[in-house]
Amino acid sequence: MAVPYPFVSGAVLQAQQLNAITELTINDKTDSYTLVAGDAGEYVIMNKATSTTITVPNNVFTASQIVKIVNKGAGTCTVTAGAGVTVNVNGSLALSQHGGGTLLALSASTFTFFPAGGVSTLSVEFLLVGGGGGGGHGVAANEGGGGGGAGGFVTGSGIIGKTTYTVKVGAAGAGADASTNSAKNGTASSFIGSANGGGAGGNRDGNGNVGGSAGGRGSDNSDAVATGVSGEGNNGGTSTTTAGGGGGGSASVGGNASGATGGAGGTATSNSSNGTATNYSGGGGGGGTTGGTAGSGGGNGGSNAAGSNAAASQGGGGGGGGANNVGGNGGSGRVIIRYLTADAAGLTITTTGTVTTGQDGSHTFHDYTTTGTLVVA
Repeated sequence: MAVPYPFVSGAVLQAQQLNAITELTINDKTDSYTLVAGDAGEYVIMNKATSTTITVPNNVFTASQIVKIVNKGAGTCTVTAGAGVTVNVNGSLALSQHGGGTLLALSASTFTFFPAGGVSTLSVEFLLVGGGGGGGHGVAANEGGGGGGAGGFVTGSGIIGKTTYTVKVGAAGAGADASTNSAKNGTASSFIGSANGGGAGGNRDGNGNVGGSAGGRGSDNSDAVATGVSGEGNNGGTSTTTAGGGGGGSASVGGNASGATGGAGGTATSNSSNGTATNYSGGGGGGGTTGGTAGSGGGNGGSNAAGSNAAASQGGGGGGGGANNVGGNGGSGRVIIRYLTADAAGLTITTTGTVTTGQDGSHTFHDYTTTGTLVVA
């Protein structure tokens, strides 16, 4: 039985109508939806496994009308302001499964959303740096190993809920420690996305490996250069008969060897997610009579000597060995997660692992240099 809203003077309500006041109509939705006037005073319940939106339109509702919104599905449902509309909230408009709240019209174009049960989701930004690849072995006099490719470099954003997240920091790839052993790729870093490990540099007569950024080609090899992952890094460099190519970096391809001089490592990318500008994912230099210079944080190629190790926690590639010398180790990866401090009010956030937590202006950051967890409760 319909409830006679709005009540008027002199109206007589039946008992069933009075009971119906507490029995709001449920409008089930299975895809993104724009509210209509008939949703006032009712429940709109979204049920979909993937992300959806509920859009609040202009000039449909009047002041003091409310809509109850609930997300039943596994996909995040975001309350979205339509053209000309403002929706204010103390918390997040993104509703995880079983989240909900009340939308109150203050005017035809201005609304306030009151999340039920406090804040349940949090918008975050992240930096992911994979572990760098190791440098190749020179194997013989007047030869050079390829520089290690840098770990993948990925930035992004997303919405997280009340649960435990694994934060994986990629390991460094070992440099080739003997003429008969190959260098190793770095491993991936991950949070709610991932960044691949860097590809290893090739030994003499061997090609570099694919990776976030690819390893440089070893001397005396004429294969097509190894490729980096699109959106994460770049290709390795070519070699000559006597020097290795540079490993790819996040900002540029590895340099090509020239004569007996190893190729330079690809350049790194600066990022300040933890409040300090740091260069990440520089490629390792190729080995030769004169070793190639690494991208920032990577290992230099050996000048008739061992390749240098990359710096820890910056995802650089290891330097290729010059002459009959070993390649350098890549650098370990890194994960940094940050969010507006005010948005986390009402949430309890804890971490495990080797983590530095700090403030950068209006943001809180968690800087991981080993694998751990982020717990949101």
